[in-house]
Amino acid sequence: MLAQVLAGGKTSLAVGFTAMLLALFLGTLVGVVSGYFRKLDGPLMRLTDLFLALPLLPLLLVIIMLFRDTLRAAFGPETGIFILIVFVIGVTSWMHTARIVRGDVLAVKSQEFILAAKSSGMREYRIVLRHILPNVLSSIMVSATLGIASAIITESALSFLGLGFPSDYPTWGRLLFDGVNFLQLTPSRVLWPGLAISATVLSINYVGDAIRDALDPRSLKR
Repeated sequence: MLAQVLAGGKTSLAVGFTAMLLALFLGTLVGVVSGYFRKLDGPLMRLTDLFLALPLLPLLLVIIMLFRDTLRAAFGPETGIFILIVFVIGVTSWMHTARIVRGDVLAVKSQEFILAAKSSGMREYRIVLRHILPNVLSSIMVSATLGIASAIITESALSFLGLGFPSDYPTWGRLLFDGVNFLQLTPSRVLWPGLAISATVLSINYVGDAIRDALDPRSLKR
């Protein structure tokens, strides 16, 4: 059981980090473009609202059922499912990051040093890279930690429903799925993977709070 939990943690954390990077890239891109360029603000925010209105779990189930066999045949049973799950979780998890980053960009864009950079003739992309992104980095880092926890929970839910990795490839959600039938005989088969998920998500949330406090200018002043 210890070996299975450790091996499952390796897979679940890999899915969480990779899906978080994809969601963070999409959310930061949409948030920065929407907050900085006023003409694109309306269409991008309506697209974000559309994704927020979608029922995510049924959408995830449908996408996995449609493309699972194709990716398995193209990349193998393990790599194909990994790519599919990471892509599905990342594409459906960027919306909150986009809204948070957009709000911070709107606040930073009205500062005097941005006006000074524009007056000096600096190009738009250099303003975004050198002045906008460093000032919204704290919100991006907090969203990253929350995204890892959300991705781990989503992957565990998909594996628990039997739509994740193959049965011989351990993840925490798959261990829960396999241990349900033996719950009354050996409760530890469900207890330890569940505790691993809970402890990991709780730890990541604490890390996110610490990063937010460390990067908060008001706390630095105190």
